[in-house]
Amino acid sequence: MANIKDVAERAGVSVATVSRVLNGNSPVAETRERVLAAVRELGYRPNNVARALRTARTGALGLVISDLTNPFFTELADAVEDAARSLGYSLVIGNAGERPEQQDDYIRTLLDRRIDGLLVSSAGTGSAMLREVVASGTPLVLLDRTVPGIDAPCVRADGRAALTDLAAHLAALGRRPAIIVAPAGTPTGDERLELFRAALAAHGIPLPDERVGATPDLQPTGGRRVMSDLLDLPEPPDAVLATDNLMALGAMDELRARGLRVPDDMALVVYDDVPWFAHTDPPLTAIAQPTRDLGRAAVHALLERVEGRPAATVLLPARLVTRHSCGEPGAERSTAPRAWT
Repeated sequence: MANIKDVAERAGVSVATVSRVLNGNSPVAETRERVLAAVRELGYRPNNVARALRTARTGALGLVISDLTNPFFTELADAVEDAARSLGYSLVIGNAGERPEQQDDYIRTLLDRRIDGLLVSSAGTGSAMLREVVASGTPLVLLDRTVPGIDAPCVRADGRAALTDLAAHLAALGRRPAIIVAPAGTPTGDERLELFRAALAAHGIPLPDERVGATPDLQPTGGRRVMSDLLDLPEPPDAVLATDNLMALGAMDELRARGLRVPDDMALVVYDDVPWFAHTDPPLTAIAQPTRDLGRAAVHALLERVEGRPAATVLLPARLVTRHSCGEPGAERSTAPRAWT
């Protein structure tokens, strides 16, 4: 079985350098990649028990995700796991199911397991356990969702440019938009509503309160209920932005139940792109978040905290992908080059 000296010889570096890379503490990307390639080639497995005794670390990170049934969060968790494993860390995942009390149970369990650091995509708008994490000094990074009152860096997507592009797109198509958002008070939902409303106003398009539908939850049932209310308005919209992919599914269920078609009767845009959106009929126009990049950035930010260094909030740009669900002519295109893989 290969040992750390074998890895050092294969990579052409010192044992100390291998150790730093495996602890997420290599400042040179080329060196890190060379060491990790040697780890993979030799099948080296660090002795985490011995390492924990020497460093008081376990080599494990925790991730509490808000809802693993949501395709966006499933891909995000996968990206986090890939990034953690590439740096020699294992990942323990808890699914909050959008329930703050379940989130707190998982956080408590992960802290009991003496994880080296914690990533949280928060369910709800905060919890007592998150405040305890901060008070305890356990390295914490928020992922995708900010939490009021929690002093921790957050890695998330910035939708400003994508929503600006979407407003211009709908204006050019002559659409009268509405929006389906998360429950009022949810930071992500409130931000997306504010940005979309401001972007539409720049084109002289109003977004009155009656065309803003807040769901009671982030599930298809909530999206369907709001779509029903929008369709029953005296002057219903002819375009809807659903700010979550599960809510969009419910909105499509309601349209189908009423015999309405996308995009002929209703244009539909979804915040969060998932692979099968390109294969629906019609293919769905969506705002795509850089999920893989978010996962990598979150792990690197957390390891900075683990090493005792400061980590800043990270904003990565989302982008609008136009397909055919707003009545667009032509083939699929993106408003910006894809900068991630």
